[in-house]
Amino acid sequence: MRRASASVLAMLGWRRAASAISAGCVRRLSMAKSKFEYVRDFEADDTCLPNCWIVVRLDGRNFHRFSEQHEFKKPNDDRALNLMTKCAQTVMQELEDIAIAYGQSDEYSFVFKKKSRWFKRRASKFMTHVVSQFASSYVFYWKDYFKDQQLLYPPGFDGRIVLYPSNQNLKDYLSWRQADCHINNLYNTVFWMLVQRSGLTPVQAQDRLQGTLAGDKNEILFSEFNINYNNEPLMYRKGTVLIWQKINEVMTKKIKLPKEAEEKEVEVTRTRTKVVPLHCDIIGDQFWEEYPEILAEDS
Repeated sequence: MRRASASVLAMLGWRRAASAISAGCVRRLSMAKSKFEYVRDFEADDTCLPNCWIVVRLDGRNFHRFSEQHEFKKPNDDRALNLMTKCAQTVMQELEDIAIAYGQSDEYSFVFKKKSRWFKRRASKFMTHVVSQFASSYVFYWKDYFKDQQLLYPPGFDGRIVLYPSNQNLKDYLSWRQADCHINNLYNTVFWMLVQRSGLTPVQAQDRLQGTLAGDKNEILFSEFNINYNNEPLMYRKGTVLIWQKINEVMTKKIKLPKEAEEKEVEVTRTRTKVVPLHCDIIGDQFWEEYPEILAEDS
């Protein structure tokens, strides 16, 4: 009996000791700090203001040199433009709080919802997640668009964040980027026609276009190259808008019907929300009237 009692007491003692050790570990973990912890006080508070649209715009770094070394077609290369859009779609699929995106040339703007709580609205998190996801996607999908062109070195992208408090501010921002697309594309279209088809050097073409207005450039295109700028592809003139849309997809599925021994293939329609590219005007009211959910407060 005494031996049994001693064994029980010993077991109880070990359990108490183990419990005490465990409790001590928990306390130490919850209070784990070091004398170096103070360095966190140097981190800047970069929380974005509430109730503002958060716009992350990224641009290709030194893309003039990058496009030359990778032999982009001038004035527009569909492969490069479509690759940029694929990367932007990947970003939106990863960060679903993006309401709309707009891209042209080597830039893309991503608009996060006004009420977004992603990353506790930290500006550095928004920017680094968008830029890193975009850059890695550019390298990952390169071979799908440039099948005969090896990627010679990894591209770089820089980013910035701007907050817009009102819907009109946001619409004006996107209008500014689309107007910039038109101005740059019109100039580049005339410039490269002068170089490629008239045989001018880049310096001579630049001198020829110095001081010209949009009407002058349109006249050069039409009178000298028989090109009506309004007939150029919308992707070149308007850029690319990315929005969320519900799409009906028809899929083939194998099912086993009652009283039948073998499976049968049937078509099933499923509705999915996908990122869809559009090439349209976003400066006027028609786009916003057609897609009011983009600016809806509860979107």
